[in-house]
Formats: sequence, structure tokens, C-alpha cells
Amino acid sequence: MISIMSLEKELLARSGGTCELCRAVEDLNVFVVAPKKGYDADDAVHICSACNGQLTSDVDVDSNHWRCLNDSMWSEVSAVKVLAYRMLHQLKGEGWPNDLIDMMYLEEDDLKWAKESIADESEEKVIHRDSNGVILSPGDSVVVIKDLKVSGSSLVAKRGTAVRNISLVYDNAEQIEGKVDGQTVVLLTKYLKK
Repeated sequence: MISIMSLEKELLARSGGTCELCRAVEDLNVFVVAPKKGYDADDAVHICSACNGQLTSDVDVDSNHWRCLNDSMWSEVSAVKVLAYRMLHQLKGEGWPNDLIDMMYLEEDDLKWAKESIADESEEKVIHRDSNGVILSPGDSVVVIKDLKVSGSSLVAKRGTAVRNISLVYDNAEQIEGKVDGQTVVLLTKYLKK
């Protein structure tokens, strides 16, 4: 495990005192690329406050600022390539990033890392809806609208039972997970109401 101070020194040496994305030289910070924990310099990049602000806040992204990815996407540093790939995907609607994405090469592990926070275009997004068609999200609370026998047990989820802090079954839009009487069970969305 590396300390923040030594991590910053290592990134400063690697970056040559510039933002590893846009080459700005002022107000540089350590940015750990999720889901990594920042235990070593390979998990992080040295970036300026402008890049950091656009990566971490809900402000409108300035697509012209990110034209710098035309150069930084060729970095030898995996974390830099991962961030470039993610931002190019976020900006796909602008048109110009599509050509860069097509040219970009990432090793298999880096590509997996990059895709961890973006939806794969080849997969349809699974949307969970309750019995009334309302979209369900992780952490929502729902109510059971029909007595349901839980298969494999003697448990019955009674009509009117509140199920709090649900989890979505990522590959099946008709199923969620939640606790009923202290037991985690899978419930069908067609028998639930938000």
C-alpha cells in the first residue's frame, strides 16, 4: 500500500508535472480511477482541476476541452487510457469521438476496467418496472400486491408487505431481491408496487 504523499510524488514524476489528460500544468491532483482503490500509481492519474471537475460533478461536459483525448488516448499508462475511453464513450453523441474510439486499443484487462462504469452497447439495458410500469431503482421500497409463496421454503410474502432497500437482478428485468421476514428472497416485479 502506498501513502498519498508518495503516490503524488510518483504521479508527478510520471506526468512530468502536467495533467495526464489535457497537459495543463496548474492545480494538479491525484485522481483514482474507479473501481481501483489507489494502492499504487497504476490505479491513478495526475489531472488538473478542470478535468477533475468535469469527471466528478454533474456540470455540463465541455466537449471541446476533451479534444485533448486525441493525444492522451495513446498514453502508455493504463489508467489514462481507461479514463480516455470512458470520456470518449460519454461524448459519443458529439460525433468526433466515434473515430477515436474505433482507433483506440486497450489490452483485455484495461478494456474490462474501462467498461466497468459504462454500459456495453451490445447489451440492451435491463429496466425493472413494477406492476404499474413505474421504473424501479436499487434501494427503492416496494409493496407486495398479492400473497406469494416463496419457493423452497414455508415463507409466504403476504399482500401489503413492504420490502425496503431492494436490489435489482442485473440480467432479468422481471426479478428483484429483497428481505421478507428477515430472509432475502427473489420477487417478481409484476407482483410489486412502488
